[in-house]
Amino acid sequence: MSTQQSQPRRHRVVVIGSGFGGLFATKTLRRADVDVTVIDRTTHHLFQPLLYQVATGILSEGEIAASTRMILKGQRNAAVRAGNVTSIDLSAQTVTSVHLGRTTVTEYDSLIVSAGAQQSYFGNDHFAEHAPGMKTIDDALELRGRILGAFEQAEVCEDPDEWGRLLTFVVVGAGPTGVEMAGQIAELAHRTLVGAFTNIDPRNARIVLLDAASAVLPPFGDNLGSRAAETLERLGVEVLLGASVTDVDATGLTYRDSEGARHRIESVCKVWSAGVAASPLGRQLAEQCGASADRAGRIAVEGDLTLPGHPNVFVVGDMMSLDRLPGVAQVAMQGGRYAARQIAADVAAAAKNRPTPERTQFEYRDMGSMATISRFNAVASVGGMEVSGFIAWVMWLAVHVVYIVGFRSRIATLLSWTWTFLGSWRGQMTVTEQQTIARNALGELHQLRVLDEADDSDGVVARVS
Repeated sequence: MSTQQSQPRRHRVVVIGSGFGGLFATKTLRRADVDVTVIDRTTHHLFQPLLYQVATGILSEGEIAASTRMILKGQRNAAVRAGNVTSIDLSAQTVTSVHLGRTTVTEYDSLIVSAGAQQSYFGNDHFAEHAPGMKTIDDALELRGRILGAFEQAEVCEDPDEWGRLLTFVVVGAGPTGVEMAGQIAELAHRTLVGAFTNIDPRNARIVLLDAASAVLPPFGDNLGSRAAETLERLGVEVLLGASVTDVDATGLTYRDSEGARHRIESVCKVWSAGVAASPLGRQLAEQCGASADRAGRIAVEGDLTLPGHPNVFVVGDMMSLDRLPGVAQVAMQGGRYAARQIAADVAAAAKNRPTPERTQFEYRDMGSMATISRFNAVASVGGMEVSGFIAWVMWLAVHVVYIVGFRSRIATLLSWTWTFLGSWRGQMTVTEQQTIARNALGELHQLRVLDEADDSDGVVARVS
């Protein structure tokens, strides 16, 4: 008979998602007496607010998408697992994920769900084929191919009608992402590419920013929204408000104005940034615990960010609905840290045989909102103070540099910004064939994923406890 006593199992924390919420939660748990498993369908932490700069050739994907494994390399209590989470069983306390045909079931004691959001087409998912969103690196690289490819096709085009379609760029959605994207396409056409072609003048490009709302940047208020709209128009961007998109096809889109009249814009390159929807895991969790979910799929959580009846399951970031908090990075960061601290406090109390400490309610500290429009020009709303122009742009630069993960990525980003904003050079203008044909393969890829995740008989199932 062995005299050795088995070591007690450590508290198991599973974190779904390696975005802002998941990453900040994991790093906050680095000194806690727990084992953390991060599960995400990608192997990188994406700084999503700068995706539009990848799409317009300012930054490379590596500068805003650091390897999750490398970020957590020195954290001994954290493990990273690639996998698309397909289901969460609250009663069994398990998470099921699939990666390359292998199904893995991971058990947890505490769970942090931060699976983020995806593009929403408001029930018109077929729009995605002709108007990609911008939520992933793949989206940004494909859009780069579409934008630069339109100029290349126009260079060899002899049909005036086709030439007009190729050099018309439409951005749907006048929120921060849409405003930033429209501004950078305008700078690309009116500054960077000037003199680079022999048969066309890129300055003749038409850039349209379209939204069903009555104002640009509605969350920023009327004053900053008006300033942003004026700046965009000075850059040559047409701003169409009160315009609801009714159809999108390969050669353009149709919209209905505020008076009900229908209009057509001929355009080969369209970008969709009009809405977001929470991960489908939100509705799945809502059905299991009886919580409500809003139209965007965000699940209503308790004041401590947990699910009703499940104090060990936290939902943070874009997936949660609480006190009308906005879907911004700061909410996810602060929510991730908060959830991790609650778990660490509970584990520490249990180790000392003390009662579970009473939880304080999550309080979000609003750090303000910012959006850049063009070089040297941005808008910012911080603590009731409204700033626009160069000062807001400097504030935007400082905040974004701070939150880029990794010293080398910060330096590389600063160098790229220096070349782009002080000159006209953009160092990431490469377009591959894989990018330009990506959208055509989406349907086939989706079918393969469905078969991969559904065919359990051919897959290998592993259980991680």
